[in-house]
Amino acid sequence: MSTSNRNAVRRSSTEIAVNDVMREFAFSDVDFRSLAKLAHDHAGIVLQESKRNMVYGRLSRRLRVLQINTFRDYRKYLATHERELESFINSLSTNHTKFFREAHHFDHLCGNVAVPYTKADGHATSGRMRIWSAGCSTGEEPYSIAAVLNREISDIERCDVRILATDIDTDVLAKAARGVYAANAADDVPAAYRSFFEVRKSNECAAHVFIDHDVLKLITLRQLNLLRPWPFKGLFDAIFCRNVMIYFDDATKAALVERFTQQIKPGGWLYIGHSESLIGAHRGLELVGSTIYRRVA
Repeated sequence: MSTSNRNAVRRSSTEIAVNDVMREFAFSDVDFRSLAKLAHDHAGIVLQESKRNMVYGRLSRRLRVLQINTFRDYRKYLATHERELESFINSLSTNHTKFFREAHHFDHLCGNVAVPYTKADGHATSGRMRIWSAGCSTGEEPYSIAAVLNREISDIERCDVRILATDIDTDVLAKAARGVYAANAADDVPAAYRSFFEVRKSNECAAHVFIDHDVLKLITLRQLNLLRPWPFKGLFDAIFCRNVMIYFDDATKAALVERFTQQIKPGGWLYIGHSESLIGAHRGLELVGSTIYRRVA
C-alpha cells in the first residue's frame, strides 16, 4: 500500500473514531452495514453510506427506549426479538405526505376512473371498483382518493366501491385510522373537496382537520410489506404507489412493478411518484401522462 493510501486510511479511521467518541452510542461500520442489510432484506429499503447519520439518529431513539447501550447490543436484540423488527422498520421509514399531493393524479382519477363509473344520468353502475393506496403513510392519499370518489359518484353508499390502504409502518397506520390532522393540513385541499375535511375544535383544544364519515367508511387500512406475498387476488381499477419505490434498488423496483401490473385490470391505472420512473419500457404498461401508466391488454 502506498504512503498516500495508508495516510488516507489513517485519516478515515481517525474520523470514524472521533465521530464515535462524539456520539452517545458506539456505531461502527459493521453496525451500519448489518442494519442496512436487514432493512433491505426485510423491506427493500436501500441505505447508502450517505444515510449513515440518519440511521444513527432514528435508531438511537430505540436504544434509549430499550435502555441498550450500543448498536452491537441492539443488533443482538433484533436477532432475538422478532417484534422489534417492526419498530426498526417504522423508525427508518420516511412518511412525508399531504392531501392531494401531486394534484394531477387526482384530476386524472376523477376523469378516468370516477366519472366513467357513473352512467349518463349521473348514477353509478352496479360494477365493482377497487383502488389500492400502496404505501399510504398517515392516510392523506387514500382520504384524497375517497373524497374524489364521494363527490363524483352521487349514490356511492349503494355501490361496491372500496379503497385498500396499506403501509409497512404500523405507527403511521394508527394515525391514519384516527382521521385527525393539524388544521393547516387542509390548506392544499381543492375547494371542490373542502366539505370532506372539516376544521373544528375538539375538547377545547386547538383546531384540527376531521375526515368526513362518508370518506372514512370507504377505506380499509391494513399493514402490508410490499415485498412479501399479498393476501388478495382480485384486480384493482387503479393502484397508487407514490414515492415508495425511490427507496428500492432497480431489481426490487422492477419486480414490484411487474407484480403491480398483474394486479391491475386491463385498462386500469398505475400512479407513481413525481421523482420516480420505471426501469425501461414495460410490456404491460403504457405511459399516458406525467407518472401515470395504463395497463394494456
